[in-house]
Amino acid sequence: MQELLIEVKSLKTTKEFQIESLENSTLANLLGVFDTHIRSIESELDIDIKTRGNVFVLQGEGTKIVIGERIIKDLHTAAKNEDLDQEKVHLIIKKHLNETHDQSSGATVKETIINTPNKEIKTRTENQFNYINSIRNNDLSFGIGPAGTGKTYLAVAAAIESLQKEEVKRIVLVRPAVEAGENLGFLPGDLSQKVDPYLRPMYDALYEMLGFDQVTNLIERRAIELAPLAFMRGRSLNESFIILDEAQNTTTEQMKMFLTRMGFGSKSVVNGDVTQIDLPPEKASGLKHALEVLSEIDNISIINFDHQDIVRHRIVQKIVEAYEKFKRSR
Repeated sequence: MQELLIEVKSLKTTKEFQIESLENSTLANLLGVFDTHIRSIESELDIDIKTRGNVFVLQGEGTKIVIGERIIKDLHTAAKNEDLDQEKVHLIIKKHLNETHDQSSGATVKETIINTPNKEIKTRTENQFNYINSIRNNDLSFGIGPAGTGKTYLAVAAAIESLQKEEVKRIVLVRPAVEAGENLGFLPGDLSQKVDPYLRPMYDALYEMLGFDQVTNLIERRAIELAPLAFMRGRSLNESFIILDEAQNTTTEQMKMFLTRMGFGSKSVVNGDVTQIDLPPEKASGLKHALEVLSEIDNISIINFDHQDIVRHRIVQKIVEAYEKFKRSR
């Protein structure tokens, strides 16, 4: 056993490198409070990192410490220009891990940019890249996959881009009003206040990309409309960018109704996670049904995301993987 441990230990590689001399404030920004940013890199790559000023010593499996060096240098560049937080660090780590995964599988590392008034948004995985290209090039696109893969966020960004380019005259954001396993009971207030809780994730994305004042102005001008799915019946939407979110919670009748709302010059995006259906057991998911019915129609694209595309807190990816593993074992 001792010989085996010595052999395993000997497989570890040590790499030392130095970044350019930098101010204490920039170094502190790079390392994070109590070195939290460095600990995040260690956890993700399963390596050890020691620092002495601007000198870094990495120990671990050879390929991983090369990735670790790239991440630290990327963080160093970012630390000189902006305040780093856990989310930004996680996204940089994720970017390098995805690039390495794509290179090892022979895929080309791809990225596209969506410009919105408040921020520039970049795709971070190949599926995200394909998703945005699909939205730009097809009348109807489906984004299927777990929470945290950026489906809603990127769709809203693409809608804002399309509105800015005057490709459409309005954005219509739709969700089915289905509780996630809980009875919310009576909600007080007017119609807007009653449906707001269901549409909150879309509001959050809009505020981040456009700012509160511009969102409010566009809603007042009806250039942005947020509506529960039940209110879509009987309408025909021309020159609109329509997003249906949480589509796994539509019935087959609701899904057919939504898909037939598209008018001339319109584009639709349908997002959902078929592993998180909150409908009663006797109701079939309209999303699952639509994926079967529409699979062979031209100008319809289906992008399937997986746990590798998750860009939220790193533990979210591990949670999704654990649930998938448990499901397969059963």
